[in-house]
Amino acid sequence: MAKVFVVVEHRDGRLKKSTFELLGASAAAGNETHAILLGDGVADLAKELGQYGASKVHLAQNPGLKLYTAEAYAKVVSDIVKAGGADVVLASHSPTGRDFMPRVAARLNVGLASDCTQLAFEGTKIKARRPVYAGKATVEVEFLGAGPQCATVRPNALGAPKADASKNAEVVNVTPDLGALKTKVVEVVQGASGRPDVTEASIVVSGGRSLKNAENFKLLEEMADVLGAAVGASRAAVDAGFRPHRDQVGQTGKVVSPALYIACGISGAIQHLAGMRTSKVIVAINTDPEAPIFQVADYGVVCDLFTLVPLLKEEFKKIKEH
Repeated sequence: MAKVFVVVEHRDGRLKKSTFELLGASAAAGNETHAILLGDGVADLAKELGQYGASKVHLAQNPGLKLYTAEAYAKVVSDIVKAGGADVVLASHSPTGRDFMPRVAARLNVGLASDCTQLAFEGTKIKARRPVYAGKATVEVEFLGAGPQCATVRPNALGAPKADASKNAEVVNVTPDLGALKTKVVEVVQGASGRPDVTEASIVVSGGRSLKNAENFKLLEEMADVLGAAVGASRAAVDAGFRPHRDQVGQTGKVVSPALYIACGISGAIQHLAGMRTSKVIVAINTDPEAPIFQVADYGVVCDLFTLVPLLKEEFKKIKEH
């Protein structure tokens, strides 16, 4: 049995599903599962963590933790991990997780397995599987030497357990020592779209440069709203100004592993495939029968997206109504 510490991710007063996946995977393996909850005014989230497998919650609250910074998170997380004697430290491979976890590993003087898609617990050790060469292959990683084993795990890779309302976690209040922070936080408030983030969504509908302009992404948004899906974009579409960078899927954007990925007008450059290849089911719509996206697609349709997407939207509506 390992002592596993999971760094909690939350936003706008809500816990991220990726946190539930990590807690559930650790608890299901019979590990002593701890959660590290950082923020300011976030104590109410501790109870829910217990329902998903945490036996103990290390609650660190400070005004300096209200907004995320890699500097503050790395220091507080590494301090808690050292004090708690963790065998394993896990975080989501989200934009924040892949930002602060390398710093945590450096502070602990240990290695880091990033963007893992599988985890196996063996006593106090873990084995992780992660993609390499832009997703063309995977490697199994084992940790050598002493010290905590650190890993970030791709969201949607493990599956979230069901909440058990009968379970509670012990809450331990931690007084964080932030020291003299060198980072100045600038908060950027973005308008809420009502759609899930592409890294958390179980369904993602993505568009490429073939949509021709930003206005045409409304076609994908309408279908996504019927499905309760997130809307993504290729780098070409983002570079053309059709979508903001936060929606970009790919090697230089966000990595996603939804249950269903619908690629509309995306050719399938290797950089894009690296960001969505691990999707459970991939549907590709493209007018070019030789497009690389069809090589990884489970279902492919050689068709103009402007013709097919409205038809699919109506069919999805009919299915949902029944």
